[in-house]
Amino acid sequence: MGPDPKPGGPVPLIAPRDGTPVPAETPDELAEVVARFAAGTGPVAIDAERASGYRYSQRAYLVQLRRAGAGTVLVDPLPLGDLRTLDAAIADTEWVLHAASQDLPCLADLGLRPRRLFDTELAARLAGFERVGLAALTESLLGYTLEKHHSAADWSSRPLPESWLTYAALDVEMLTDLRDALAAELVAQGKDGWAAEEFAAVVAWGLVPPRQRPDPWRRTSGIHRVRGARAQARVRAMWYARDQIAARRDSAPGRVLPDAAIIAAAETDPRDERTLLTLPGFGGRSVRRLARVWLEALGEARALADSELPVNPPVDGPPPPHRWAERDPAAAARLARCREVVTRIAAEHRLPPENLITPDSVRRLAWTPPEESTVETVTQTLRGYGARSWQLTLIAEDLTAALPAPLPS
Repeated sequence: MGPDPKPGGPVPLIAPRDGTPVPAETPDELAEVVARFAAGTGPVAIDAERASGYRYSQRAYLVQLRRAGAGTVLVDPLPLGDLRTLDAAIADTEWVLHAASQDLPCLADLGLRPRRLFDTELAARLAGFERVGLAALTESLLGYTLEKHHSAADWSSRPLPESWLTYAALDVEMLTDLRDALAAELVAQGKDGWAAEEFAAVVAWGLVPPRQRPDPWRRTSGIHRVRGARAQARVRAMWYARDQIAARRDSAPGRVLPDAAIIAAAETDPRDERTLLTLPGFGGRSVRRLARVWLEALGEARALADSELPVNPPVDGPPPPHRWAERDPAAAARLARCREVVTRIAAEHRLPPENLITPDSVRRLAWTPPEESTVETVTQTLRGYGARSWQLTLIAEDLTAALPAPLPS
């Protein structure tokens, strides 16, 4: 366990116990970090800072690590290229991260891939904590408060202010203490085996290269308001025009042109600069300078033949649940029964329902149940959707019983 919560209320954590380290940014400084961490003991706490909302890429602009016997270090990956030597030094130990799925892709880009990990956010979910943010858990379990006012900072800027570096170092200051407290809680609740399966699944997920989404423009916020294939073509053309500019500038797409502006232009199809610039989102100077780009994109969409317009992709899986009652009332009733089972069992075990079983797995099972619904076939079906053994042990039998319609009384 970590430190006991402090009497008289939580204590603000305002400075690392060993002081704020200067980021390592040369090969020699990295070699020193590697040697220190290779000689350390126990788990390694790791965090990374990105520049989401500022940059096009999701790369890490700072990596923080802490290990017993090695202390806390900050590494600036920009001048170093990759951190494979550091990965080799800590490959055999457990890595401790908070919300690991957020950081694993950018760490993998640097050559850092855990073989074993402990995810403190996921552990807290399994243990039934309502507030699972790092600051909330550090306060409730360890009695210290963490400031989070630099979480949305532009970490790509240089030089990084010392207050930012202090904030970054504090993110790993108590992470292994938090890991120990949560591990003890999981053991006490008999959930440590569940957590081990979940952590192994996160590691395996991190080893798979991210899949490129087809038609990424369809995720433009507000696209549900755009009616018709021609208007969708305008969204597509403007999305790709913006994406090219954002990639070239290494700027977040929303800083080049807001999604709301794309939707407004797609709905109205302006044909001249004056009309375009009256639309919401087109008032900024940098956006106005690109008016010709936006008008050309709209013109390209206007010139497309009908055969070149977007076609809605085939649906992979069941339709949205709100359409089930109309399309298949029996399936809608099955889904309601299955959801009731998930909610009940999750409450019995103090789990969020989505951690007991993914909602998508339940929808797929209810929409297309096995031809012969037995515990074995339901287990096989859910395992194919990625369910873990501990989840199947808890839920497969009751979901099997919920699939057939109840006999009339």
